[in-house]
Amino acid sequence: MRRLLLALAAALFAASPALAAGGTLAYPDAPRGTITDTYFGTSVADPYRWMEDVDAPQTTAWVKAEGDLTRSYLDAIPQRNAIRDAYRKLIDYEKLSAPYRQGKRWFYSRNSGLQNQSVIYVRESETAPARVLLDPNKLAADGTVALGGVSFTHDGKYLAYATQSSGADWQTWHVKDVATGKDLADKIEWSKFSGATWVGDGGFYYEAYDKPKDGNATLSALGVQKVYFHKLGAPQASDKLVYASPEHPDQFVGIGSSENEKYYFFYTSKGGGNSLAWKRRGEPDSAFRTVFTLDPVVHYNVVGDDGNRLYIQTNAGAPRERLAWLDVTDPSHALHDIVPQSADKLEGVSLIGNKFYLGYLHDAHSVTRITDLQGRPAGTIELPGIGSGGVPNAWREDRIAYYIFNSYTYPTTVYRYDTKTGKSTVAVQPKIAFDRTPYVTEQLFTTSKDGTRIPVFVTHRTDMKLDGSTPTILYGYGGFDISLTPSFSSGAALWLRMGGAYAVATLRGGGEYGQAWHDAGRLANKQHVFDDFIAAAQMLIDKKITSTPKLAANGGSNGGLLVGAVVNQRPDLFGAAIPEVGVMDMLRFQKFTVGKAWTSDYGASDASADQFKYLYAYSPYHNVKDGVKYPPVMVMTSDHDDRVFPAHSFKYAAALQHAQTGDAPVLLRVESKAGHGGGRPTEKIIEDVADRYAFLVKTLDFTPAL
Repeated sequence: MRRLLLALAAALFAASPALAAGGTLAYPDAPRGTITDTYFGTSVADPYRWMEDVDAPQTTAWVKAEGDLTRSYLDAIPQRNAIRDAYRKLIDYEKLSAPYRQGKRWFYSRNSGLQNQSVIYVRESETAPARVLLDPNKLAADGTVALGGVSFTHDGKYLAYATQSSGADWQTWHVKDVATGKDLADKIEWSKFSGATWVGDGGFYYEAYDKPKDGNATLSALGVQKVYFHKLGAPQASDKLVYASPEHPDQFVGIGSSENEKYYFFYTSKGGGNSLAWKRRGEPDSAFRTVFTLDPVVHYNVVGDDGNRLYIQTNAGAPRERLAWLDVTDPSHALHDIVPQSADKLEGVSLIGNKFYLGYLHDAHSVTRITDLQGRPAGTIELPGIGSGGVPNAWREDRIAYYIFNSYTYPTTVYRYDTKTGKSTVAVQPKIAFDRTPYVTEQLFTTSKDGTRIPVFVTHRTDMKLDGSTPTILYGYGGFDISLTPSFSSGAALWLRMGGAYAVATLRGGGEYGQAWHDAGRLANKQHVFDDFIAAAQMLIDKKITSTPKLAANGGSNGGLLVGAVVNQRPDLFGAAIPEVGVMDMLRFQKFTVGKAWTSDYGASDASADQFKYLYAYSPYHNVKDGVKYPPVMVMTSDHDDRVFPAHSFKYAAALQHAQTGDAPVLLRVESKAGHGGGRPTEKIIEDVADRYAFLVKTLDFTPAL
């Protein structure tokens, strides 16, 4: 018995995190350098600049030591394994996408439950037997090669598909013969942020960068994006360069087509805006005619055509967007309203038959309205409740179309829609081990610091006690004109089942209310985003849904920046925080990977004194203060994140650990062979959820219902 007790004690000691004097964690040594930069007369220290060399032995040793500390802390939490097992059971259900037609064939994807990636299936007709076309789970034994973009020829003969390794954004394009299921010899490398736009069956346009010359190819700063045309069967070396603009390295470029391939469109884009040029099929690439030049906040999306008429969704002259038409032969390029902007934000449009299906956001949730080609009302698609989806996807000549709908407690459901009768029927309803009847989603409203009305979705048990005891995650993003709408997450479903509440704040900087809403949260207005999130947190506390010791802040990417900023500004407001893959160094973000493309939302520290001033005022890394009691924080990133350079999280975590006065933990969790969040194997996702919820169970101090 004594030997057994000693063995148990040794095991417990081995599993416990290292502690320094006073009971605080003993963090790995992170030497503070003396590097400073001067911005418009202001000297700024950057003590952890050395961490930007992510492959240096000093950096990798520090990251490993941080990982060992984090692992020992999380593994010592008794409920972690039970959370992991519960999540694995919850996500083990069949998931199917909405079917779509290409030529005579129909395609859809299916995940049997715990597969790393969904498998693409093909049917020779809508109801014919299905066969496997592409199983991306066979691309790599460890599941770290993922399927990226896919593009079929109009007749469904060929499939161009991209693969991505270890979560990186770099794409390698391949071509598959759909009839035989065999790959052709074609292979395109060093593509990124690209689609494949076919010209018949003969080849396709794609976007790529020059191969990085030296250093870390995954994490290197990007050069100029270029458009190429690849002729089927030819080597990549012979691909034709269509467009490159070395004088505009911060722009993205691309080519698309109308669904009948009558027209091809050339775009340059920056921020939320794009230019638009067109040519007819068969004309040389030099024939592209410019219709609209680039404005960083004005965009044009072609949704269909009739003769010389193009149908365009745009925010030009309409901050909440409108549907308009133009005649390509009209030299004035005048836009004529079909459906003017309304009080709600127009999010997307489909053209099927002679009807437009318009997806709107009403207070950040979906509403679908139908009009004829003249914009006259022709009905609606009634959705099951507050959620996202409801815009059918099909070719113009189709009668049958499919759409999806989901919400916080409503798993993604596929509907079959008859455009003639207007009738929707459930085509695929997932059989998931989650009973949604005990939960409700409310949309509450709060007032931000400047008086702006801020919506907050809150999902919780119907019998939740309003005594401040409910552990609550508050999630936010607030940037780049991106709309956060109600959607189903198996991770959020598990959190609800554990006894928590899940809140999502609709923040300025996003796209939920149109361009004015976006503008109110970018550049010099970025502080509004943080004020909105803080107001949402305070509202949850005031309504006694939760309380500070039970409230966790969470967000990723631009949302990771959000969490870092609000924790700095109001460390007293949160019981825990999880910033993921965040942009934490706002003075140097433009120097890494694709960071230069974000200056339309953020500005740049070297662009002007004013931009430096407001960036420096909220930059998470630069606003960590010594002597502050920060809440428990788990900083999360990935070693292959080539979108937000992982050094952002390294530097921020090191600064926070150095400054922390209280005994609350500051952890750094670095996922290996992973990127910005996509393309991860199922087991990595399961371990991720287990770690974050174990961290919250301990730091928010509650016993989960598992």
